[in-house]
Amino acid sequence: MAGSRLPRRLFLQGVAAVFLFAFASLYTQIPGLYGPEGILPARRTLRPQGKARWQQLWERPTLLWEAPRLGLDTAQGLELLSLLGSLLALGALLLRRLCHPLTYLLLWAAYLSACQARSSCSSTPHRDSLLLETGFLAVLVAPLRQPPWSRLSGTSPHEGLPFWLVRWLLFRLMFASGVVKLTSRCPAWWGLTALTYHYETQCLPTPASWFAHHLPIWLHRLSVVATFLIEVAVPPLFFAPTRRLRLAAFYCQVLLQVLIIITGNYNFFNLLTLVLTTSLLDDKHLAAEPGNSHCKKTPAFWLKALLSLLLELTVGGLLAYGTVHYFGLDVDWEQYTVHSRTTFTFHQFSQWLKTVTLPTMWLGVASLGWELLTALWRWTQVRGWLQKLWAAVQLSIFGTATVALFTISLVPYSYMEPSTHGRLWTGAHRLFGTVEHLQLANSYGLFRRMTGLGGRPEVVLEGSYDGHHWTEIEFMYKPGNVSRPPPVVVPHQPRLDWQMWFAALGPHTHSPWFTRLVLCLLQGKEPVILLIQNDVARYPFHKQPPNFVRAQRYKYWFSQPGEQGQWWRRQWVEEFFPPVSLGDPTLDMLLRQFGLQDKSPPRARSSSNILTQALHWIRRQLSPLEAPTLLWGLILTVGAIRVVQALLGHRPSRSCPAAREKNHRPAPKDSGVTPAPTNSSSSQPPQRRK
Repeated sequence: MAGSRLPRRLFLQGVAAVFLFAFASLYTQIPGLYGPEGILPARRTLRPQGKARWQQLWERPTLLWEAPRLGLDTAQGLELLSLLGSLLALGALLLRRLCHPLTYLLLWAAYLSACQARSSCSSTPHRDSLLLETGFLAVLVAPLRQPPWSRLSGTSPHEGLPFWLVRWLLFRLMFASGVVKLTSRCPAWWGLTALTYHYETQCLPTPASWFAHHLPIWLHRLSVVATFLIEVAVPPLFFAPTRRLRLAAFYCQVLLQVLIIITGNYNFFNLLTLVLTTSLLDDKHLAAEPGNSHCKKTPAFWLKALLSLLLELTVGGLLAYGTVHYFGLDVDWEQYTVHSRTTFTFHQFSQWLKTVTLPTMWLGVASLGWELLTALWRWTQVRGWLQKLWAAVQLSIFGTATVALFTISLVPYSYMEPSTHGRLWTGAHRLFGTVEHLQLANSYGLFRRMTGLGGRPEVVLEGSYDGHHWTEIEFMYKPGNVSRPPPVVVPHQPRLDWQMWFAALGPHTHSPWFTRLVLCLLQGKEPVILLIQNDVARYPFHKQPPNFVRAQRYKYWFSQPGEQGQWWRRQWVEEFFPPVSLGDPTLDMLLRQFGLQDKSPPRARSSSNILTQALHWIRRQLSPLEAPTLLWGLILTVGAIRVVQALLGHRPSRSCPAAREKNHRPAPKDSGVTPAPTNSSSSQPPQRRK
């Protein structure tokens, strides 16, 4: 069994990078979303309920309750959290000493606190929930510093247990995402036509989406088949007993995530999914352990190799047969196409899901049991009673935490199959209910239904000074101007642009925040305007706010090849929001209906506070930068620093005699943990000491 030291390090670095993107992206949008002049000020979301301090903190866990003690309002406290979170994540990326459980605990607590202030105009549940769950697992995966009296070398016995939870999370995410596409009864998924609409109708397309949209229809249908294969059939291989099957599953997931990143702006979500796939790797694959090409091939080795090959061929054959059989694949050699169709019914799939949901849980139990036995075996190899006691304490704590988190995760995982959910152990339900608000385990299911089958619905805001001549208000990222190419904003999360996409799917009354957005535009609130256009000069009403604002609903389609200078075609559908002005009875009625009127002005805070002045200064320095520019600047800075660190760290061996002497120094008698037995026969008996 190859080690996982390097994959764990990659995982921790990846989690720190995603936290950096998430905090920095959120920071750039706080004034317009949560500030006193924002769409939905944070002070409305976080209001003391007259409860005891610790009870209030447990029911709504956020450090923002302590902002007034620092002389800050809620939005300023959120800015401080975002800045500190960004700096801490940056430190964890650059300094190995900061890859510590306390670092990731602070990152998790800060992001959980920020999520408590989010409102309907800025929430992205799946993305934030996945980051919170992954961040908490990073707390357990991060290595503890050994006490000074410990001589433990290599890995501690418990270190593989929390990392196994990362693999279980990846399984839940991918398997549920594939299953919900079919349980939703969406005709586009069942008809294998989803990708003929997806590239055009997703939230924020990229330029590559246009080219993908114009691929042949038969290739789109075949891509849907491949999606089902990767999301439903491949995830059980995450727990396969052979490395090659796990590595094949890894490359399948990476291929899917990379294609999604190229053809869609899904902020840090797919990057985080790629981080989770590191749990399928091992040190041997990443060249951190020497191979066994020069070891002696024993009969046991050849038997194991033969059994592994037979298992891999069997699994590959079953996957190929199942794909051809259940999706009716048929090659047309004359036209060089592949025809596909779904050959099973919804009832058959429901019965299959009911049959396999519980066994997949038992698969997790069996895999976790093996990890626990492996950790226990490693503990027995620890030498020295003091080291053995310390290893036992760690194994007990981390083993209990791993089993508890696995048990909790079974509840949201079983949501996709109601009958299995009802038969689940009641203790798991109670445990999950106790910590549900901490988002330690969540349910997932991406792209449940395909929207925009008749064209991409899009809301276009318009302003006017006289109520007769209207000017469109163009956003930086979402489609508007038909001649403007789709942008690339990854890993930034433009939350308002995303919510505009959701708002277009229904009436404006389903998105109460939209009324507040209209009010802010009529009042000329600069923080909100900066969410729409970072360069205020590009905002058509930057000199004077419009007297009237309205919204129209259009349907957008990608332009056809050959239409020069155009990326989109559009057609007017209906009025989305009626023309209103300040003091308009319709606007006032909607604000009262949704409880969005400013009944009391924000409490004044002293501007002489040093912390407040520092926050204002940092905001002035960073505000000219667009969010994607800021994030890519951070990425390039981190990359440059890591290159310099690598160059300085790889010096000629002759300049490091101490290190060379250390490498050739004989191992002490009390050498700590003996590595777990490997599946290969490459281990050699130690040489006898003279």
